[in-house]
Amino acid sequence: MLAFQPGRSADAAPAILASQGAVTEPADAQAPGMCSEREDDMRNHFRPSVLALAAVIIVAVVAVAVTRVTRVKAQTPIAPRSTAAQFPAGYRAPRTADGKPDLNGVWQQFTTAEWDIQDHPARPGPHPETMGMYGAEPAGLGIVEGNEIPYQPWALAKKNENFEKRMTADPAHLDIGDPEAKCYMAGVPRATYEPFPFQIIQSTNNVMIVYEYANVARVVHLEKMPPAPTDSWMGQSEGHFDGDALVVTVTGLNDRTWCDRAGNFHSEVMTVTERYTRVSPYHLMYEATINDPKVFTRPWKISLPLYRRMEKNAEVLEFSCVEFVEPFLYRSLRRPE
Repeated sequence: MLAFQPGRSADAAPAILASQGAVTEPADAQAPGMCSEREDDMRNHFRPSVLALAAVIIVAVVAVAVTRVTRVKAQTPIAPRSTAAQFPAGYRAPRTADGKPDLNGVWQQFTTAEWDIQDHPARPGPHPETMGMYGAEPAGLGIVEGNEIPYQPWALAKKNENFEKRMTADPAHLDIGDPEAKCYMAGVPRATYEPFPFQIIQSTNNVMIVYEYANVARVVHLEKMPPAPTDSWMGQSEGHFDGDALVVTVTGLNDRTWCDRAGNFHSEVMTVTERYTRVSPYHLMYEATINDPKVFTRPWKISLPLYRRMEKNAEVLEFSCVEFVEPFLYRSLRRPE
């Protein structure tokens, strides 16, 4: 039943209720197709109210949408997103012959962290005027716990500069621009969340991780190692097992890799502590704690699930990208035709 509203004539009540089937029409009601002055007054009374209500709803929806986009674009810190409830409680990983958790398999992640490890909206690619939507950046939730990277002030400015120059290719200044665009090795932790699969192969003394991107292989040593003799793109990895997790400490990294296409970077003193935890028959949980006192004010952490590739013929294929980037990297050295 429709409630009466203040200021509405009591004479209008029978007409309103009749329109909803609550009362019968009076005997002297006009024939169908005929409108009384009272009905005209009622329609005129309701039309502004309906329009005003529609306007309020539209404004509210737009306000919510703008608020959500603004939150994502501004990368406002949000509460950490727990993944504990997404996997079976009390799961125990199967063991290899030597009693270690079995991490063997082909794995791949399905986040948009390759574009930006923080929350981000969809954005056009570097050259939409020639590529259209090819190369566009999909929107995504970040993998940084708390969605905040604790940059020192100078480093945040550098990160923003990196993003603006991400597509720069200068043979005389190879440190400018995204290293991945030049087919350089991705480094750690970026190699884990690129849009390519990788394979984990265990033995009793070592764990090998083979990445499809750039055909890179990385060895995790399960015994104590001396300090890395020199810095390198993938660093030196030393690991041990902790329950169902492989814990890896990565040192000896150079400062030439980035964390994503958004320009997030680090220095040569960065250390990364990784955890690969078997949480179901089909998932690993990947966590990495980044510590770099030259660039950040404190350590910070990323986390994301890795999915087992279940195809019968799943394998890591070849993605040798050097030949793809030569025209991009060395075009300025070409002889004019």
